Amino acid sequence: MSNINLDYTNVLKFITQEDINKYSDVVKENHSRLRGKSGVGCEFTDWIDYPFCYDKQEFDNIKKATQYINENADAMIVLGIGGSYLGARAVIEALTPTFSKTNSNTKIYYAGNNISSKYIKQLIEEVKDKSLCINVISKSGTTLETSIAFRIFKDLMEKKYGKEEAKNRIFVTTDKEKGVLKNIANTEGYMTFTVPDGICGRYSVLTSVGLLPISVAGINIDELIKGAQDMANILNNENLNENSAYLYAVIRNILYNNGKKIEIMANYDSSLKYFTKWCTQLFNESEGKEGKGIYFSTVENTTDLHSIGQYIQQSERIIFETVLNVEQDTFPYIIEHTSIDDGLEYIEGKTLDYINKKAMEGTIVAHVDGQVPNLKINIPILKEYYIGQLVYYFQTVAAMSGYILGINPFNQPGVEDYKKNMFKLLGKTNV
Repeated sequence: MSNINLDYTNVLKFITQEDINKYSDVVKENHSRLRGKSGVGCEFTDWIDYPFCYDKQEFDNIKKATQYINENADAMIVLGIGGSYLGARAVIEALTPTFSKTNSNTKIYYAGNNISSKYIKQLIEEVKDKSLCINVISKSGTTLETSIAFRIFKDLMEKKYGKEEAKNRIFVTTDKEKGVLKNIANTEGYMTFTVPDGICGRYSVLTSVGLLPISVAGINIDELIKGAQDMANILNNENLNENSAYLYAVIRNILYNNGKKIEIMANYDSSLKYFTKWCTQLFNESEGKEGKGIYFSTVENTTDLHSIGQYIQQSERIIFETVLNVEQDTFPYIIEHTSIDDGLEYIEGKTLDYINKKAMEGTIVAHVDGQVPNLKINIPILKEYYIGQLVYYFQTVAAMSGYILGINPFNQPGVEDYKKNMFKLLGKTNV
């Protein structure tokens, strides 16, 4: 069976294998810190072993809740922001049909990830005739965007179903023992799931935070976890040149030190749009601190080749690129002969995926020629097993890359600054 793998051939035109090998001892030291949970931020490294030591009872409860929701709800609204929703949405959008966004009878909607009145009012209108469940996700229960959404939709549920029935349709994912949301759940009698103490939000995709919405969307969470387990075993290797996640982390840091301050992740499959958004949070929140960090951005090609592509090709040479390449086409569509005289006879008989990949290959050549180093992550096929691998792979890259950079990749102290100012402006006391 093939696995997620890294192709860094097009980086070796900018750096050498010798440059990479110089990091061997640094990688061994940081591997020991990560796996031994002795490095900075080690209190948030439980994600490393989580695919093997997750709570089996909670996993079973996710499946029971999924059955109830699928049997009783046309729609579930996931209330959360950042790591409390992005990972789940990334997996769901990668593995479900483009327009229905679900493999089950229950369509997934999202709220609590913004404070847009238009979005909320139109979502309420969208679901007014649907049978509903909601899953509110917040460790503290005090995240403003999510708390506002919970107020709105808790009230909506109770008016729609009555308090007793509503409590069976509200699922809470929060701290195991304490916090505003935990207290509410205890008081109201909601079914609860746990946000683990030792895993920060952006690393929590494979916990109840992500798995309940993912499971409700009809995605096989056993296969997702199996992929993560196998990737964890593959990456439990301190040897730099035998661990592609560590290679990727090292290459990122070498390029950064050589003046490549921006990483652009390109996908050529729209199903991965939200996966790249999750990666944007994962890397920017993990590395952007202490005056350091690669700025991580994304493009969706070929669409963005007609806009951002110009900047990538000819702007200041501070960019490197990582391409997500899905190797197997699961929806082949062949361009057939038509009577239209459009000059496109040369693509007849070819699949859209073949054409798309030639666009990708041509773009990589153009960017490398334009002094943009290029990495490629090969994904065998978009299925649960490989998405599980991919999630664990990028978590490992971010952790190792942060350690090489010399920062704590598991905290986000700067996130609190805007909140303090916002709360003061809203009139909250004891900020």
